[in-house]
Amino acid sequence: MKMQLKTLATAALLALAFGTTATAQQAPTGGTLDKIKASGKVVLGVREASPPMAYMLGAGEKYVGYHVELCERVLKDITPNAKLEYMAVTAQNTIPLVQNGTLDIGCGPTTNNTARQQQVAFALTTYVSEVRMATKVDSGITTLDQLAGRNVSASTGTTAVQLLRKRERAQNVSYNTMLGKDHLESFLLMESGRTDAFVLDDNLLAGIIANSKNPTAYRITGEALGSEPIALLFRKDDPAFKAAVDDSLRKLMKSGELEKIYTKWFVAAIPPKNTSLNLPMSPALKQLVLEPNDKPLEAYAK
Repeated sequence: MKMQLKTLATAALLALAFGTTATAQQAPTGGTLDKIKASGKVVLGVREASPPMAYMLGAGEKYVGYHVELCERVLKDITPNAKLEYMAVTAQNTIPLVQNGTLDIGCGPTTNNTARQQQVAFALTTYVSEVRMATKVDSGITTLDQLAGRNVSASTGTTAVQLLRKRERAQNVSYNTMLGKDHLESFLLMESGRTDAFVLDDNLLAGIIANSKNPTAYRITGEALGSEPIALLFRKDDPAFKAAVDDSLRKLMKSGELEKIYTKWFVAAIPPKNTSLNLPMSPALKQLVLEPNDKPLEAYAK
């Protein structure tokens, strides 16, 4: 398994070296389903540190989470004989690796927006997050207005960075935004006192706090910077694969299985510390389960 991950990591580095600016024209020819059938495997892009959506348990042994499980259920449905291979990716390299065909499907917490729709295709929305901030309970910070002129951490490549900059312009305020390479590094900036708040999707904040050294020391607070539709993603030029994924997700929604998977990761206790995030399904997501769509972020603008 470790050798497999090393091989995939090497492939990722090569893909980035030669394909970071991948375009639809550089994508492999032929459909994803045909590629999977020919190779006998499907490559899933997963995150190492984005609980409860996608994260690693142990020393590279297993990837778990809400979106990882959805990916696995969908792929077992549409490609039952294919071997599942997992590649650790980041917010920055997921889209290029999907574009150039290194990844067959992205299973991390990726926001669907119109800019990204020019590069990749998104499945039906399977989570709606609110971008908020986490602070230390003893900091006294409970509103975004209190962050003016303060240090704020965010993860490179996330829409939280864009939303902070948008608020700076709209409110004529300034934040000293410090970027972490991933969510754990961004949290560490706040945990160590180098920043006063960490801005990210509420579900990811809840997961990181629940698995921190002292979960009771932190809280998610303040008004939402925005609501974001989160979805699985894949190549833009492959409508047959999108149709297969969407149809499989619809079945999970209609049968009630998606809600069960959601409850498993957002309400029940999750590993490694067996703590609960206590995030019941939101009214927005309940409505999407009843009436699925793949609308981008801009459709959620306030």
